[in-house]
Amino acid sequence: MEQCAPRDQWGERTELSRGLLAEMAGAGRQFLEVRHALTSLGRTIVEELAGDRIEPYIHYPRGDVYDADSGAQYYFHTHRPAEYGHIHTFLRRRPAGASDYRGERPDRERPFHLVAIGLDCRGEPADLFTTNRWVTAEGWQPAAVVAGMLSCFRIDCDQPSPAANMWVTSLVTLFRPQIIRLLADRDAYLEQRGSRLPAGLIYEDREVEVTSRMPIDVDRQIAEVRLRLEGARLA
Repeated sequence: MEQCAPRDQWGERTELSRGLLAEMAGAGRQFLEVRHALTSLGRTIVEELAGDRIEPYIHYPRGDVYDADSGAQYYFHTHRPAEYGHIHTFLRRRPAGASDYRGERPDRERPFHLVAIGLDCRGEPADLFTTNRWVTAEGWQPAAVVAGMLSCFRIDCDQPSPAANMWVTSLVTLFRPQIIRLLADRDAYLEQRGSRLPAGLIYEDREVEVTSRMPIDVDRQIAEVRLRLEGARLA
């Protein structure tokens, strides 16, 4: 299956508001707290979500994680035995500004895919990526609409564990600017690939799976956010 080329984490210096930087800094602190707690217990996020035995294509935890108040949803799975797996994040709510997109009506029943979090062999976040519509059978909306939904992603429940839910929630906030850029790259990539195809066909093309990808480094991101927030305070 064809996949797009990865992009660097800080390839572009985007101006961010002080308010967003403060949110990202808070998310960074939360992530470090959870990582420390899991490390102290000798556990990884994968073990927290899936236990010790993992079967390809099975969603973990079974039935996914869903917050009825926010509409946020996620699950972990792996496609192949040698793969370390990834976490898909969604929002199940009608997004503000949603409209017909290439003949497709916004769908209340289907989740809207935000971003996937790729994991390395230690269970640490290694990259972020977006996928074509067929991959998760999502209710498709253009990047600008999905980007406006990111601030609503919040998992505030006890199952499967508060630590796992905070781990995922904090990452989506900490990397919000990068996720927004990945969503824009997703649309641009599909627009280019599908320019010679009948309208909408590109979204069901099994040869196009990953539509944008970016390697990430949590500690580097946290340090960068601190520097930018300090600069915003001095401005």
